[in-house]
Amino acid sequence: MPASPAAPSLSERPVQRPTQHPIRRFVLFAYGFRPFFLLAGLFAVFGVLAWLLAFAHGVWPAEVPGALSWHAHEMLFAFVVAAIAGFLLTAVPNWTGRGGFGPPLLIALTLLWLTGRWAMSPLFPFGLMAAAALDLAFLPALAVLIGGQLLRAGNYRNLPILAMLLAFTAANLLIHLERTGITADTAQAGRMLAVNLTLLLIVLIGGRIVPSFTLSTLRRLGQPVEIAQPRTLEIACLLSVLAVLAIDLASPDGSAAGIAAAVAAVLNGVRLGLWKGHRTAADPLLWVLHVGYLWIPLGLALKAVWLLAGAEIGLNWLHALTFGAFSTMVLAVMTRVALGHTGRPLRAAPATVASYVLLTLGALVRVFGPALFPALTLPSIAAAGLLWMTAFTLFLAVYGPILLRPRADGRPG
Repeated sequence: MPASPAAPSLSERPVQRPTQHPIRRFVLFAYGFRPFFLLAGLFAVFGVLAWLLAFAHGVWPAEVPGALSWHAHEMLFAFVVAAIAGFLLTAVPNWTGRGGFGPPLLIALTLLWLTGRWAMSPLFPFGLMAAAALDLAFLPALAVLIGGQLLRAGNYRNLPILAMLLAFTAANLLIHLERTGITADTAQAGRMLAVNLTLLLIVLIGGRIVPSFTLSTLRRLGQPVEIAQPRTLEIACLLSVLAVLAIDLASPDGSAAGIAAAVAAVLNGVRLGLWKGHRTAADPLLWVLHVGYLWIPLGLALKAVWLLAGAEIGLNWLHALTFGAFSTMVLAVMTRVALGHTGRPLRAAPATVASYVLLTLGALVRVFGPALFPALTLPSIAAAGLLWMTAFTLFLAVYGPILLRPRADGRPG
């Protein structure tokens, strides 16, 4: 399984004194996190705006797949995938010690992502087959790029990350097969596969960086702690999520899926409880990681009560994972990595803290509003969307300039 013993280097590097490197003023393609974190933030605002407008007014071209299917697809394969790309294009050079990818490669990959979004837009000028081909191209290209660097460095330990990218591609293919009329009922399986792959990735990578960052930050603050990470529990958490993935492919709405979700919820809840989250209140960059991971056992528990008992409180378990866990972890990692890799102190600006709070409120409204107040379902969805958009607008306001400007310490990258 992919692992990075040096994961904290993603954002824990100390700020260094300026050096005499020549400074490029246009640095968007100086390192992989820059274009893709910016694209993830932009899509988070404008993609959800398009969905909310369609949701509120029912305006959507009749000749293309519906707004709901577009929204579900793009939040996974535009927003989440952009964030994953930014993370991997930053992490892999750290894992291999070979340096970042050059601007020509990053520009080509960025254009490929943008082409996919153009092809999938409701106003696209392509046929469904051409749109599918353009949208499907990004993830294999990303796998080839990072796979080549891993192989050249002999970093075979992290090669399974390529299998995960190809599995994401397979999930996308299942959606496009139904979208183009080749199959009749594969899109939902594709969406659930993508959701569970994202869940697995967060459990895998989050399980490394959250305790690592917690240890290093609390030590820096003069609050050293010991965090237990029993290997048996770590393996059990991963296997439990793999079981959720496998059962969701075979029998997504049955009692077995509910039982698997319940087991995974308990195991990941115990794991999170060992990470000393109650000690992190003084550092927003840290506590937001714990909040993001907390949505995983919560979302899985809601899934279990929905599938096993039909309890209304679990109705929106999927948004507990997607809106709650995925978006919070994406925002948490982007804000931290961008600071560390641009030579800036690891301190959250007030607007960044506000974005964390607003996103968490949005997730709570989206998950529990329709279940607790069914008569307010539509206002709850709209309010959650506006809170989401405001949170990512604040991200863009703070981090847009950081992603576009040279490093604060004068170093390249």
